[in-house]
Amino acid sequence: MALSPTSYSAATNKAVLDRYMSLPQPDNKILATYVWIDGTGEFVRTKTRTVDFCPKHPSDLPIWIFDGSSTYQAEGSNSDVYLYPRAMYQDPFNRGKNKIVLCETFKYNKKPTETSHRQSCLEAMQKAADQHPWFGIEQEYTILDQDNYPFGWPKNGFPGPQGPYYCGVGANKVFGRDIVEAHYRACLYAGIEICGTNAEVMASQWEYQVGPCEGITMADDLWVSRYILHRVAEDFGVNVSLDCKPMTGQWNGSALHTNFSTQAMREDNGIIEIEKAIEKLSKRHLKHIQAYDLRGGKDNERRLIGSLETSNINDYSAGVANRGCSIRIPRSVAEDRKGYFEDRRPAANADPYRVTELLVRTVCLDE
Repeated sequence: MALSPTSYSAATNKAVLDRYMSLPQPDNKILATYVWIDGTGEFVRTKTRTVDFCPKHPSDLPIWIFDGSSTYQAEGSNSDVYLYPRAMYQDPFNRGKNKIVLCETFKYNKKPTETSHRQSCLEAMQKAADQHPWFGIEQEYTILDQDNYPFGWPKNGFPGPQGPYYCGVGANKVFGRDIVEAHYRACLYAGIEICGTNAEVMASQWEYQVGPCEGITMADDLWVSRYILHRVAEDFGVNVSLDCKPMTGQWNGSALHTNFSTQAMREDNGIIEIEKAIEKLSKRHLKHIQAYDLRGGKDNERRLIGSLETSNINDYSAGVANRGCSIRIPRSVAEDRKGYFEDRRPAANADPYRVTELLVRTVCLDE
């Protein structure tokens, strides 16, 4: 008999696990957990191998393969896909000298798989390196129970209207803070440039911020932070959703708000460069919308409706301190006449490689 989504139980006793995790690890053995983006473009996969040395750089680690036919990345008749190590982090789950290894995926012909956009992003960042593009990304997400209903919500109804939940405190206002705090510490341990977190407008919706990071580091750090988030949630027996509109109705959607600046924008009178960038972006609005979620703008159609702190998907706008615009200039930036701007259009499930690359190509490279 097939089990319904709410009839299974997958809980284990973490205290029992501790007995084994406390066993000493041989000094000459390192666990390298390879992490990669799968064929959905939204989720990650992992597998772990033992190496008998402590890698100093991702290139020290061997290229590996996996079964791409099981991750929506290859046909069964030609299923081997290559994993190329690209970035390395401390492992907050296995600890010690063990590593998380972010990998790029390549097909049999050594070309990137369809959901692997790091190579193209890196090329853009290298072209614009002299402009020192900085990014800060705000990743919004929703914590879900095992039945995929928002964690802490009444099972046969809804919590009260939005208002008390944003940056809230109290058991009747926030749900899942344990997951949020554990994720924050794990990211710090890993070496990710996580710089903050807060409860968001919808109950069970949260946000964390990564940055400022320069160039390719931004997207690398964000993808590994997503892996850590899903992994922490797994330990707590809950799920995490990056859906940009997890609940229909008068509930805020989830975004990947992206803050961006160049060195010229950060210098005195940088507001002039910010205004030039906003004008360039106005001419590429459709191109950005098509790249700012996983389904060519179809996801964002549910979120960018011109209300609930969003602009309309069909319109391009910019304003100071206006969260209903496509591009927001923070009030402090307008007052200082230098700094950065925020692109509020990317959906929570957007690929940060594509988002950051497109900003650089439009603003810095005029492509």
